[in-house]
Amino acid sequence: MDPFKEVEFFIQVAEAGSISKAAERLGLSVSAASRHLIALETRLGVRLVQRTTRQLSLTEVGEEFYRRTRSVMADLKEAESVARDAVVQPRGVLRVTASLSFCLLHIEPLLPEFTRRYPEISVDVIAANRYLDVMENNVDVAIRTRQFEADNNLTIRRLAETRRILAASPAYLEKNGIPKHPMDLIRHKMLVYDYAINPTELPFRRRDETATVNVRSFISANDGQFVLKAALDDLGILIQPKYIVQDHLERGELVSVLDDWDLPRLTMNIAFQTRRHMPAKVRLFIEALAERFRKNDYERLWTK
Repeated sequence: MDPFKEVEFFIQVAEAGSISKAAERLGLSVSAASRHLIALETRLGVRLVQRTTRQLSLTEVGEEFYRRTRSVMADLKEAESVARDAVVQPRGVLRVTASLSFCLLHIEPLLPEFTRRYPEISVDVIAANRYLDVMENNVDVAIRTRQFEADNNLTIRRLAETRRILAASPAYLEKNGIPKHPMDLIRHKMLVYDYAINPTELPFRRRDETATVNVRSFISANDGQFVLKAALDDLGILIQPKYIVQDHLERGELVSVLDDWDLPRLTMNIAFQTRRHMPAKVRLFIEALAERFRKNDYERLWTK
């Protein structure tokens, strides 16, 4: 039997929770589908699926095998799609969603060259600080800061890691002093982004030392650009991913504080629908965005 077919069927079984449903998806008889699964387990020498008369579940080895093979098969299908679409003119509406900050800093700057190169693609950008349901909203590409999605129909591609830092304007720090220890933040005016996880609880780490500080927000907002503007206007100390404030740090408009302490970092990812045939417009946009990140070495810049 074809080893790739065996793995593809196993993935379908894991996602459907049923051999018969997986067989139906692939147009196989239940007996033929069962032979695929048995052949795979025999070849590997392990049991991947625990079968009873009432239910089917993955074994611990099966869970790990599913996690790894799903990613590999998604890459393989994408590679096949690249080969098939090589001579096809990409066209259609591309729907992209990300936070307002990411849209302004990384999607809009990408569009002049992208739309010049692919004039038959029109781009619909949805700036949203809450995660939209990709399937319900017919989104092609979503930028997210969580690595795992509850929806098995989504594929995740990592873009970069970024530190979360604290920064304030020189005028604010001159007037209010520079915090030397995380506990000093209790006495400062804090600018808080509401949609962060536990936005007022800051778990710091410095080598083997930890310090968790519960701060009180002086100004809070559901958009990072508002928080950034408040910091530039000398209103307090912000807590934001470094990618949002990098340019302002380089220009001296903001100064990072407690830089030797680290907050939990964020991983920026591209989420897109897992499809048997990825549309050229989606593949090309993902590649253009990933190339922008590689070319500018953003991860090195945002994690130092």
